[in-house]
Amino acid sequence: MCNGTLLPLKNILLPNSNPKRIQMKHFISSLLFIAVFFNVAQAQDTPSYGNNDKVGKYASIRGFKMYFEQYGTGSPMLIIHGNGGDISNFRNQIPYFSKKYHVILADSRAQGKSVDTSDSLSYEQMTDDLNALLDTLHVDSCYVIGWSDGGINGLLLAMRHPDKVKKLAVTGANLWPDTTAVDPWIYQWAVNYNDSLHRAPKTPENKNELKLFHLLSYEPHISLKALHTIQCPTLVIGGDHDVIRPEHTMLIAQNIPKGLLWILPNSGHSTPVVYADEFNTKVGKFFEQRYRNITRMARLY
Repeated sequence: MCNGTLLPLKNILLPNSNPKRIQMKHFISSLLFIAVFFNVAQAQDTPSYGNNDKVGKYASIRGFKMYFEQYGTGSPMLIIHGNGGDISNFRNQIPYFSKKYHVILADSRAQGKSVDTSDSLSYEQMTDDLNALLDTLHVDSCYVIGWSDGGINGLLLAMRHPDKVKKLAVTGANLWPDTTAVDPWIYQWAVNYNDSLHRAPKTPENKNELKLFHLLSYEPHISLKALHTIQCPTLVIGGDHDVIRPEHTMLIAQNIPKGLLWILPNSGHSTPVVYADEFNTKVGKFFEQRYRNITRMARLY
């Protein structure tokens, strides 16, 4: 997992494997599966994203201290990581978007440096945390990028706090936790691992993993009807071999009034990493361009 390579999922954990083989603090990264995210060696003049003493701060909100970092100037942009991830997962996006935007990133509750000792965790809770952070920073509205669980949080932010989201781009998000939305192998793997955690000794680390894997195994529960309340232009992204079924990604786009769809060929779940340049360019253009309602004869162009 060094030098920017991605460890194949089959080498991480099979459904009946011993869970002790996994060090979750390194491996949980996204919805319904664990990907290894790149301990990329950074040059000395490159900020240590997610561990930058020069810009890193804590905001005391909603009963815990949320760690966050900010880069660049311009219109605000919030970027949201996936399950078990942290700010560093977007080392490929921060330099690109901070040239034009005021980029805000945070470690979500119970992840990264945002320690939370409570017994439960929900997407709605994390979404309201992000809204509170934006209020603390006096951000009235912003562009939003969300990856995996961060994509779920992005959708919920646009539904629960619509005034906060100018435009939204989500990749690898799902609406519900079953095999109509998620690859069956991945779904069963997550459920099996969740069960193994319940049988493991009850330690503080295990307690945190249980909260995160409960999300992966049994959440979220977002209806198609709820998507119709999202009024901002939304770019819905997925890989054609994503852990989220492409037809589910299409379903999300089709049920958002101003939804657009982008499926990357020959791609899995890690679109912001494996296809970083394409991802940044496409999302950047989406944010810059006016939404175009393509109907009737306009469909010919």
